Formats: sequence, C-alpha cells, structure tokens
Amino acid sequence: MLAPMKGNGRRVLLGMSGGVDSSVAAALLQRDGWEVIGVTMKVWPQDCISRAEDKCCGPSAIADARGVAHKLGVPHYVVDEADNFEKIVIDYFASEYKKGRTPNPCVMCNEHLKFGNLRTKARSLGADFIATGHYAIIDHHENRAVLRKGRDARKDQSYFLFSLGQDQLQHALTPLGGMEKPEIREIARELGLKVADKVDSQEICFVPGNDYKAFLRGHLGEEEFHKGGIYDTKGNFIADHEGIEMFTIGQRKGLPGGSPRPRYVIDIDPQTNRVIVGDEEDLVREGFEVDRTNWLQGEPSSSERITVKIRYAHPGTEATIEALPGGKARIQLDTPQRAITPGQAAVFYDGDVVVGGGWIAREPAPVAA
Repeated sequence: MLAPMKGNGRRVLLGMSGGVDSSVAAALLQRDGWEVIGVTMKVWPQDCISRAEDKCCGPSAIADARGVAHKLGVPHYVVDEADNFEKIVIDYFASEYKKGRTPNPCVMCNEHLKFGNLRTKARSLGADFIATGHYAIIDHHENRAVLRKGRDARKDQSYFLFSLGQDQLQHALTPLGGMEKPEIREIARELGLKVADKVDSQEICFVPGNDYKAFLRGHLGEEEFHKGGIYDTKGNFIADHEGIEMFTIGQRKGLPGGSPRPRYVIDIDPQTNRVIVGDEEDLVREGFEVDRTNWLQGEPSSSERITVKIRYAHPGTEATIEALPGGKARIQLDTPQRAITPGQAAVFYDGDVVVGGGWIAREPAPVAA
C-alpha cells in the first residue's frame, strides 16, 4: 500500500456524517498536513426531518459533526442536498422496485452526491479533493488511481465505490482504508471525541426501521403498485399479489402456503407483473450478465479471471468475465450461486483491486408456457 498522500497545506473537503469514522478521518487528514473543511449533507426536507432524527443525515448527526469539527478546529458547513437526494437516490430506489429490481442506493449516493455534487462545492471553496470515512483504499499514481479493498475485511466498502470514474477517484481520499475499526475508536477516545463509542448505522439512511415496503407505500402510494399474480414454474396460477414492489429475488417470507416444499421468489416479470416462485434450487445460477459496466482499470480485450461479489455481504466467488458491446459483460461462475438479484451491483476484483463492476440484469427463469 502506498503511504498516505500528504496535504502540504492543501485544502480538502471532508464529508462528515457525525459518526466516529468521518470524525477520525478529519483528525488523520490534519495529521497528514491537509487543511480540512467539514461538510454535512442535509438530505431531508424540513417537513420530513423528524423521521431522520437518528439517521446518519438527521439533526442529531449534524449536531455531532458540528461538535467534532469544533473540537478539532475544523470549519464546518451544512449543505442542503434534499432536492437532489430525492431525485437521484430516493426516486431511483422506488423506480427500481417498480421495475422488479432490487436497488442499491448507497452506490448512487456515493457516485452522484458524495463524490459528485460535493466535489463541485469543494472547488468553490478552493479544495480540489474530497475525503470520506469509507473503509476502502485509494492508491494515487501519476494520471490514475487504484481502488482497493479496505484492510478491515468486515468493514470493507470498496463495493460501494465501484461506479466512481477515474477523475473522481484521482481527487478522492479515504484515510481509514488501511485501518481497522477498533483502531478508529481508540483514536477517537484519545482525542476525547464524544462519538468514540457511537453505534454504527446498519440501515438504509432514509428507510425507517429498514422497512422498505412501508417506505414505498408512503413514498409511492399503494395506487402506484403493480398488482398481478403469483405463478409457479409450470405457469400455474397460485394467488394474486398487491404489487411486484413487495418482492425481491430469494424472498420466502410472505408467500402463499399450501406447498409441500418451501417456496422462493425466483423471478419478477415487470412486463406482466408476474411473480414466479419455485424451489430453492431454482435460485441457483451458473452465470449472469451485467449492464452499465464501469471499468476502473480499462475494459478487458479478452476473457479474464476475476473474483466477483454479487451483493455487499457476499464473500466473493471465482469467475470468468467477458466484456460485451453496449456496456455489458457476461460473468461465468466457477461455482453456481444462489439468488443473483437484478438491480444489485456485481463488483469485480483482481485480488484486492477493484477492476470494475456493473448492475445485474434480469434473465428470466425458465417457465412453462
């Protein structure tokens, strides 16, 4: 791993969420000679602020970030990104479910807001770099940057940064990438930061209680749901459903009973609003395609060996990848995998280096006519 980039008095805009990670990132950047400016994004409209109270972008988070900035002697600003967050992240989240896909809003927020809009604000403040508390490593070389897994395997967040472009990576700093969580908390205690033992957020920041179905009902209204039927793999009708938005691949809970074996959602057809259910083995795939592929180290000219993660919590599995026309790629898995879910990100690794990634495309399950 390359040594941390020294600031030499240069200015960096740090996204401060009010948590221990971004707080310690501020101190580490100061140590390395950066002039740090802290910014917290307010992503909730004022009339919705109560539901964000305990979230990473709510009022208490803003207060915590401001307190840490004061303690460290760092200027702190709050920027209102509520309208952009609604359009870029929340509307995307809802529209993906309407298409029968399972979204990944953190990737979109990173690409378009944290490393997108905030960089524009950084330039206006005379800062050419953006920094965050992500657990990932960005190595800076001449004219290019390399994104790598963070040292703490349990916290690694390189998966969520796969869609960043080279220009974004070249102007990004992730000072926590080479550290582990216990080290971060110990530094916070040594600095006397009140957030040293603050509990990590484990939920999607805008979904109260992690209940996405309740969120969609409130955001879309049930009249916008795409109702239809539940069918088995032989084309037999089983029951009506209240909307494809209520289902995701691999789901078992909430399906009709009456089957001698457990049923799982194996396909969601947005054209017919059909939800197809089958046995657990019907979830297993030997390969899949992705679209909107982002190649961080250049598009491969021939098939290459990679490790692919098909969801954030997935440990990764060996595969062969081939780039296809139109920004697509085909992944052939060495070991078939369960519940490969359209709409989720598939991220490609060569060792600990992120070589690219894309969005899993729907491949209809075989169903009898």
